[in-house]
Amino acid sequence: MPQPAEQFEKWVRRTHAAPDSEVRLVCLPHAGGSASFYFPVSKALAPTVEVLAIQYPGRQDRRHEPNIPSIPDLADQIFAAVRHLDDLPMALFGHSMGAVLAYELALRIQDAGLPSPVRFFASGRRAPSRYRDDVVHLGSDAQMVAELRKLSGTDAAMLADPELLEMIMPAIRSDYRAVETYQYEPGRKLDCPVTVLTGDSDPRVSIDEAASWEAHTTGPTELHVFPGGHFFLAGQSEAVTGLVAERLVRRSVARDLAPQPPATV
Repeated sequence: MPQPAEQFEKWVRRTHAAPDSEVRLVCLPHAGGSASFYFPVSKALAPTVEVLAIQYPGRQDRRHEPNIPSIPDLADQIFAAVRHLDDLPMALFGHSMGAVLAYELALRIQDAGLPSPVRFFASGRRAPSRYRDDVVHLGSDAQMVAELRKLSGTDAAMLADPELLEMIMPAIRSDYRAVETYQYEPGRKLDCPVTVLTGDSDPRVSIDEAASWEAHTTGPTELHVFPGGHFFLAGQSEAVTGLVAERLVRRSVARDLAPQPPATV
């Protein structure tokens, strides 16, 4: 059985040192995504917030490992990798499929009797109780590429390169299978504050579906709607990291991390 250090090194990527941080933010990528998606978040929040990004198997430096097409199995292994991080308060940030995984990770943290996350950021994903009959994972490669183009979260040049597509498509299909076959367990709730972020023109998440995260925690919930589609994070990175900073660190420090208005003369 892998030891905690081995699990951590396999699953977790830290790109910016933050030895004096007050809080740790564990970030979980979208379907087909990788830890590098959160590099800008890590850069913006360091050194006050330590950002750890989860690297799923089947991509980048883990491309030779088998994919895991199940949300519960993914959540179990991620939990094993981070459960021993008890020296700092932990927050979770998940985008799209990553939000579902972060939700399941938070439940596992609670079930183990560990300190609950200080905040859970659910980005670009409807609440677990809001079901849609999505079957993208059952479509052809061409249909999956069309879906990726629609969401505008994958480099267009990559989608046009047959060799690259052949390399990345298994991980993308596996992730879609995991999130589209996921079934949440009714009655289980988080006990931490939840911040919901969504784009106002996301074809995969309505405002009402995003607001329904309120039913999945006994803590307070807030909803923030940003201009943009499913990957609104790309165009709203400063606003998003500023919001994260405000929720996780002292107000004075958060002001320093947040984007500043242009100087006037």
